[in-house]
Amino acid sequence: MDETRWWPMIGLLWGTALGFAGSFGGFTVFLIVLVLSVLGFLAGRAMSGSSMDMSGMLGRRRSS
Repeated sequence: MDETRWWPMIGLLWGTALGFAGSFGGFTVFLIVLVLSVLGFLAGRAMSGSSMDMSGMLGRRRSS
């Protein structure tokens, strides 16, 4: 199964979590959840041995 099919669902869940953090905890909690989410994502990619190149996820293509 193509892993890129999961990115919209992951984005939806992440946005929902940030929305709850912002509405119940305020802006400071929103920023803490945002920073910890990004750090957790990067740590997970590093531990899985995946490349840290983010251009594939950002939709940019390399020109040959």
